[in-house]
Amino acid sequence: MAKPSSGDAAVAVVPAIDFKTMPQVLWRLNRLALNYPWRFAAAISCALGAAILGLVTPRLLGESINHAMVLLAGSHAVVGSATHALWLSAGLIVVAASLRGVCTGVQGYLGENIAQRVGYDLRLAFFDKLQKLDFTFHDLRHSGDLIARGMLDLEGVRAFLEMGVLRIITLVLLLGVGSWRLLGVDPALGALALSFVPVVLVRASSMGIRLRRTWLRLQELMSDMTLKMEENLQGVRVVRAFSRQQYELQRFDEVSARALKVADERISARVWSMSIMNLAFYTAMGLVLWFGGKRVAEGSFSLGLLTEFLTFMLILQQPVRQVGMIVNAGARASSAGGRLFEILDAQPAISDAAGAQPLQLGQGELRFERVGFTYPGTDSPALYDISFQVRIGQTLAIVGPPGSGKSTIAQLIPRFYDVDQGCIAIDGQDIRQLTLASLREHVNLVQQDVFLFDTSVYHNLAYSEPLADAADVRDVAEQAQIHEHIARLPAAYETRVGERGVALSGGQRQRMSIARGLLNKPGLLILDDATAAIDALTEARVRERLRDQANERATIIIAHRLSSVKHADEILVLEQGRIVERGNHDQLLAQGGQYAALWQLQYASAQLPDQLRPDTASRLDIGTRCS
Repeated sequence: MAKPSSGDAAVAVVPAIDFKTMPQVLWRLNRLALNYPWRFAAAISCALGAAILGLVTPRLLGESINHAMVLLAGSHAVVGSATHALWLSAGLIVVAASLRGVCTGVQGYLGENIAQRVGYDLRLAFFDKLQKLDFTFHDLRHSGDLIARGMLDLEGVRAFLEMGVLRIITLVLLLGVGSWRLLGVDPALGALALSFVPVVLVRASSMGIRLRRTWLRLQELMSDMTLKMEENLQGVRVVRAFSRQQYELQRFDEVSARALKVADERISARVWSMSIMNLAFYTAMGLVLWFGGKRVAEGSFSLGLLTEFLTFMLILQQPVRQVGMIVNAGARASSAGGRLFEILDAQPAISDAAGAQPLQLGQGELRFERVGFTYPGTDSPALYDISFQVRIGQTLAIVGPPGSGKSTIAQLIPRFYDVDQGCIAIDGQDIRQLTLASLREHVNLVQQDVFLFDTSVYHNLAYSEPLADAADVRDVAEQAQIHEHIARLPAAYETRVGERGVALSGGQRQRMSIARGLLNKPGLLILDDATAAIDALTEARVRERLRDQANERATIIIAHRLSSVKHADEILVLEQGRIVERGNHDQLLAQGGQYAALWQLQYASAQLPDQLRPDTASRLDIGTRCS
């Protein structure tokens, strides 16, 4: 089933912001940090310590100024005690600043440490969930989007945990205690000193909404860019073959340009908001200096208190200005976390049923009983009323035109999808009531589209049975007629096959896939057009070796080439999801139906008369021109 394309229209629609879910997502992210309680508690303690020491510093500095003013007054009676107090205040300021630096450093280390560990946990949970989600889910999601969620979105979550949570604690404590102190000393001047805070908070909230929208748009575009890059890399040979490099570059540039535009919007929103925040802060500081200075000149306010006010404003400036960064990180984390949790919370449609039991094998009979199936998201059924049986020692073949439902049958047996009607059973046990592990240990599906990992030949062959010894691996390679080719490779079985097996031909990859499917000795082997890229002579040798061990398993062969299935005990002919003919090779030929017509067509094309073949002179002439 084809996955939906990711064209421009796919990224044009940005999901609406669900403001109700934002706090829930952020709270859920913060709870992840509680998986490391000792680190989290120590980080909070350091954040509190840094905030308290930050509150102490203005008071000490104010006292130092007052002592300095006493020294300037020149009263001999108090010079000694004032000097001593000044030195003591200076020492305490140094100690407070040093301890604050230590607390801030430890807080930063622990914050990043926790964030990295939570990121590690989320990364594993995300990857694990992708392994468990069924094919229906993957049919409807393109891999570029999933990669972007598992990498870029996860980084956004980690960044918030690193810088957001602990800074919020510091800010709340500084604002709470500091406001109580300033308003308690002088309500009017305290209100002026704190007047920039509401402006910053309101502006930061407005910026957060805008950043939230831009992050949603940017994440969609990043997913699309990831998809286009992935497609280009996987299809690099097609791109080069048709000289479409410039076209692919243009496609990628269009998405990149849109992402750049959205990034510019984010930058503009953040810079504009930060400028307003700075203006509000320096305006408030100017007002404090103006009115406080006048009161100091009038003698109704000490210079030390004015210094304390100004120092506190300077200390509060950085965490308050960081509200913009916190909101930015929170906006990104809420959208990124929402996209992550959408996957983590997804429930696979195919999973072990309650009370599922391992498969108990008897004769190993697979039975389809009036099976009907429609792919999710489609209206037309792929299979209608399919019934057949095959047991260990027997071979069943399925033929038919493309789209007739052959591969659908193959994918229903290992329960990649669940049937809509009827039942599939093995020795009378409904496969929906069996554990997936035991079912898929019994069933091996070898498909036409072979995937090989970028590792050695040996590890690719041993993927179905990692503990298999070298002799067993070589034996299945010989059965699949691939051993001789492997032996000629530079490092034989230790040769790397390249990404997706690019170092091998299509037929060699298919033979490796067959060997991999044989290694764990399945009770049911399904070959879904698995020899389509193999030449007829090699296929005959593979088929002969498989026939030698046919008594060890039940075999289902799906093929377009009828010479691959003529030896089967029963052959099903499908058309538009229905069985239209069934019987063995001789019976179907005798019926004179679709199978017989297809056999005649393939047999006739394989035995072209000499007069229809290119003559020798023509072949020589072509060879001369090519030389």
